[in-house]
Amino acid sequence: MISNQVLQNTISGVKNITGNEFCLYDADGHKVLGTFKPQGSEKSIKDEVVKFADSDKEVKSCGDHTLFKMFEDHLVAYVLAAYGPDNEKVGQLCTFQIESLMIAHREKYDKDNFIRSLLMDNMLLVDIYSKAKKLRIETECRRVAFVIETRMEKDAAALETVRSLYATTRGKDFITEVDEKNIILIREVRSYESYEDLEKAGKVILDMLNTEAMSTVHVAFGTIVDELKDISRSYKEAKMALDIGRIFYSERNIVAYNKLGLGRLIYQLPVQMCRMFIHEIFGGKSPDDFDEETLLTINKFFENNLNVSETSRQLFIHRNTLVYRLDKILKLTNLDLRVFDDAITFKMAMMVVKYMKYMESLEY
Repeated sequence: MISNQVLQNTISGVKNITGNEFCLYDADGHKVLGTFKPQGSEKSIKDEVVKFADSDKEVKSCGDHTLFKMFEDHLVAYVLAAYGPDNEKVGQLCTFQIESLMIAHREKYDKDNFIRSLLMDNMLLVDIYSKAKKLRIETECRRVAFVIETRMEKDAAALETVRSLYATTRGKDFITEVDEKNIILIREVRSYESYEDLEKAGKVILDMLNTEAMSTVHVAFGTIVDELKDISRSYKEAKMALDIGRIFYSERNIVAYNKLGLGRLIYQLPVQMCRMFIHEIFGGKSPDDFDEETLLTINKFFENNLNVSETSRQLFIHRNTLVYRLDKILKLTNLDLRVFDDAITFKMAMMVVKYMKYMESLEY
């Protein structure tokens, strides 16, 4: 049902234009809102409204006011009482305005439910096309799913910020929620836009939520799809990107599914296979067993693409000291990080350990 605040703003606006007074009742004769208090007892007014609501008439003149019915799903939703000069014509205008708002609200609600069902794969293919046609939603349009994870559950400020950014300026975008912490944006992708443009769009969302809604969020998006029926796949990809980013790329606030690299491969491995891999490479040891200095050296070495000179410079140590540390790692693991194949193996092992720890944390 449309909010009372919207209804109050509507009839107050009509009053300011015409000078007429209005009262809005439900079908049981209870006053919902109005611009003034009409004369007469509450019981007599209630009886009048209920009798009119049960009648076959849609408009009824009652001396100093006129009553109008407003329907929703073929049932009387409201009864409007219009007072003042030319109240029948003014009442028709106000009734038309409120009914238009009710239709728009119902259509928005229906679209929201449709998009949710689509994302959760709760619709047959034939129903997708028939429902989309009824709701006037284009089925063939480039779109992508964004998942915006908020720190707070039911973050209303974040949701309104995203809606203000997209819903009022782009007619083919949809904003909805499917759980407590995630806001879903189905965004139209123009023909000239690329994945780099989508990353920039994610940055805009991130910046706006951090500044205006004061919300700390993470943003992920899937791949671009050409048809509405495939948007659930883009949504699932975005959800996966969010999880993989949480495990392997915690320093990133924006994660794209098409840039997950090794993380996506490892994420889909069974945990038992991961344990076997770690045991084969390190025996009973783990990359996490190294001291902080060694781990810092390894990470910095990878950041600088296995460049010994640049790594030693950034660590403020002598080149020979770095070589000594790398030799020490070689003795412990039988992997020489200066050799590309060994470096790849070690990098994968570190990511596998992160993944195993994440999966173990979910069990508790």
